[in-house]
Amino acid sequence: MSPTPAPSLQSDADQHASEVRSGERFEFGKNWRRFLSVLDDERIAEAELSLRDMLGTQDLRGRGFLDVGSGSGLFSLAARRLEADRVHSFDFDPSSVGCTAELRRRFFPGDDRWVVERGSALDEAYLASLGTWDIVYSWGVLHHTGDMWRALSLVERAVAPGGRLFISIYNDQGRRSRIWRRLKQGYNAVPAWLRLPYAIAVMGPREVISFALHLRHGRPGEYIRSWTQYKRSRGMSRWHDIIDWVGGYPYEVATPEAITAFFATRGFELERIVRRDGTGCNEFVLSRVVSAA
Repeated sequence: MSPTPAPSLQSDADQHASEVRSGERFEFGKNWRRFLSVLDDERIAEAELSLRDMLGTQDLRGRGFLDVGSGSGLFSLAARRLEADRVHSFDFDPSSVGCTAELRRRFFPGDDRWVVERGSALDEAYLASLGTWDIVYSWGVLHHTGDMWRALSLVERAVAPGGRLFISIYNDQGRRSRIWRRLKQGYNAVPAWLRLPYAIAVMGPREVISFALHLRHGRPGEYIRSWTQYKRSRGMSRWHDIIDWVGGYPYEVATPEAITAFFATRGFELERIVRRDGTGCNEFVLSRVVSAA
């Protein structure tokens, strides 16, 4: 007989299922399960490279890595392969937890330095129970919680003095962002069998225009490579990112200035920022200032 989930985890599961049924939440984990079918050594290496590049380090020896919203588990895996002393992965979506656990099973079976479990970035008591970490990582997650600013406030508390926070947040593009919010709501509102045609209807015209522009400038190969070499973007898959982009809801946005100001008042310094044009994700690496004794 399967053990009964703890009350808090059971309530999280009920909440997630209810939000999915009502069209208020995209099932990120189902998309990640499909992504795992194309995961290979090259994608894993690219994920490791992106962590090393943004954090400015060759490895994570001697450091703990907290993955808030682990999704496919790829970056928890990358952190462990970069020799993080300990990795803790959690996600609100049960299928995402399953994906991360599967990567742990494949690559680090029985590893007591890598914990994978269910949890919410909005659960103050849960986050407090995890203590503080050298690196807190949350790429493209906190704007999907339904309460982004609260999630940001809770997650920053998990950063140890002198530790670093690596996050990415959708760029606020005003009217364009509001249009995308309605499109994402639409994807989750239609029946499941209509979601693939919906995504194609939304993104197809943009892809046709992009190809036509590349063709006009004599660079059709550049467009083709944007698909075939997409794995060089953090090891990801363009098709699975498209589904994530069209369906990803709840959805909130912020300007880079709003994010940096928010963390400045909480004792963080901006180490690095990668700004994206349009409605993509801006990336931030922030460090918690150590107070002088």
